[in-house]
Amino acid sequence: MAVSGRATAPAAPADAISQAPRLFGTDGVRGRVGERLTAELALALGRGTAAVAGEAPQVLVVRDTRESGHMLEAALAAGVAAAGGDALLGGVLPTPGAALLVRRFGLDLAVVVSASHNPYEDNGIKFFGPDGTKVSDDQERRIESLVDRESAEPSAVRGSPAPGRVRELHGAGGDYLRELELRFRDLDLRGLRVALDCANGATYRVAPEIFRRLGAEVDVMGCDPDGRNINRGCGSTHLDPLVARVTEGGHDAGFAFDGDGDRVLGVDRSGAIVDGDELIALAAIHLRRAGRLPKDGVAVTVMTNYGFHQAMDAAGIAVATTPVGDRHVLAALLERGWALGGEQSGHIIETGFVPSGDGTAGALLTLEALAGRDLSERDAMVKLPQRLVNVEVADGSALASADVVWSTVERESEALEGRGRVLVRASGTEPLVRVMVEAPDPAECEAVAGRLVEAVERMLRPG
Repeated sequence: MAVSGRATAPAAPADAISQAPRLFGTDGVRGRVGERLTAELALALGRGTAAVAGEAPQVLVVRDTRESGHMLEAALAAGVAAAGGDALLGGVLPTPGAALLVRRFGLDLAVVVSASHNPYEDNGIKFFGPDGTKVSDDQERRIESLVDRESAEPSAVRGSPAPGRVRELHGAGGDYLRELELRFRDLDLRGLRVALDCANGATYRVAPEIFRRLGAEVDVMGCDPDGRNINRGCGSTHLDPLVARVTEGGHDAGFAFDGDGDRVLGVDRSGAIVDGDELIALAAIHLRRAGRLPKDGVAVTVMTNYGFHQAMDAAGIAVATTPVGDRHVLAALLERGWALGGEQSGHIIETGFVPSGDGTAGALLTLEALAGRDLSERDAMVKLPQRLVNVEVADGSALASADVVWSTVERESEALEGRGRVLVRASGTEPLVRVMVEAPDPAECEAVAGRLVEAVERMLRPG
């Protein structure tokens, strides 16, 4: 299987680019607080969100543990109420909790204030519709249009003649825990010693609690948020502390979440890191054997290791490959009527539970799949050696017409056909071209990557 950025992620047509949201990125609105993301912007987003959601909408608002979360939550809620909606403040809750509860409560919209794995200086705002999925590009454009209008003509914006209310939604964390407990009611973790790194983020209460309720002995780290230590030297982006804790403490397994709780990575008793590819492979084979994998299919991204594809082929499981991003994975699942998908980075989506990545549920699904086996005994897939190089370029968009690069990609892909793959794609956010190679042998992997990097640099180097 050979993959290139040209083949799997073609450039969007010009009309699609011109209509793409400018304020919204791939995961809502995100940026440095006080610069890109301000209270004024949050107020306008709240007002625009309520206007798009319909008459007198009920809007759930949750956040992670960043110090700026209170300010942005208050501004969003004020905007919702000013437009005639009711803002229900759920407090600190993982992103999947919002996606789940907006459906359970029959609400019109959920808003999550979080910048996921970013440092505390950043924050973000992302939106979920009544079905628990992220709002569409069209809805984002409509919200952005209203925000732009308010920015251009503040005097033209009027509040609702019947403003809504801002209310505390007590017990949102407990409601989310009950849903987790119901989903994993048959999972018995008694006798299991587990280390959890909650990244000083949104899972710091709920993740340890559900593991304890299911019987595990839990050792917790990254569970003392102070508003500024979210993701700082901890969580799924900084695994060394968890690796040390697991190996030194005699734990059976460790799991690390990101700041908003929609990702998880594992660590086995030997200290080996278990990424999303391996966790999804475990889950897919388990669910298929249990007759709970609809249409025997799973969706992953172009970054997923080639060994995953080999393992799924051997298990008789179909694989859909999408561009990078959990929203693309979810779209593929919904289109096909499948239930399981995710990313190497640790997003694991089981739509039968919630149509969002859920780190806590993903960790529990892993233990369910192991059925009493140790995480170090996992055998769902064998990862191929991988080499990933970020090449600085003058203009990433020029990659599409760099024929020398693509002829090199084609030549290397043909040489690896059936044994590995290559992926070359432009970054969507930085002046970089990402070169990834997977091959059976590390030396071959390195050599192929070197030839591809040389071709990219020759055609696209800065200056």
